[in-house]
Amino acid sequence: MTTVAAEPAARPVRVVVVDDHALVREGTAQLLDRAPELTVVGQASSAEEAMSVLITHEPDVALVDVNLPGRSGLELARWVARHQPRTRVVILSAHDDNEFVEGAIDAGVSGYMMKTVSTAELIEAVRAAAEGIFVLDRSLSRRLARSGPSAATSPVATLTGREADVLRLLGAGMPNKRIAAELGLGVRTVEGYVSTVLGKLGVASRTEAALMTLEQHILAPRDHAGRSGAT
Repeated sequence: MTTVAAEPAARPVRVVVVDDHALVREGTAQLLDRAPELTVVGQASSAEEAMSVLITHEPDVALVDVNLPGRSGLELARWVARHQPRTRVVILSAHDDNEFVEGAIDAGVSGYMMKTVSTAELIEAVRAAAEGIFVLDRSLSRRLARSGPSAATSPVATLTGREADVLRLLGAGMPNKRIAAELGLGVRTVEGYVSTVLGKLGVASRTEAALMTLEQHILAPRDHAGRSGAT
């Protein structure tokens, strides 16, 4: 009789939870730990404590609050991007202000979720972030999609200069790694910008965004000197 060896079980995603509110932190850790595909390997109540925990455990994902005593969650995210690039940072916050979301993207996070998110959505977000997918809370995505001034005005008008640069390169068919090299940004930062651009344009994929730039002549790809390709 021929026997077939069972495939080894996938390694669970290793998570560290960082929040200065003990009840929130411990509750979140317990919820995540119940998911068979996740395991919480550490907790921290401040950025300084988190740095030590992250160095010790080298998790796949760090779930971080924005407001922390001392250094902020965004400062921690920048530290992680520099010193532990294999760890993906997902912000879990009560703040939905654009400045917080944009600041998190600039810091190179892999996602931004609200504390009102369901347990199932949070688990899915952590799992997706570990796989390198940028995750954005649905409520934030919907708000970005509605942020255009009117149906008669191009939603591209709502993009910042940097977001417009990303869209130009999307229109040229560049992958995130190439866009990062062209703009001098980290790949994670570019992932964040791409997600924001898709939300503001109200499209579901980078392909749709690229088609929009071509079909509507919204933006012409620029050459390496930064000049528009249109004459």
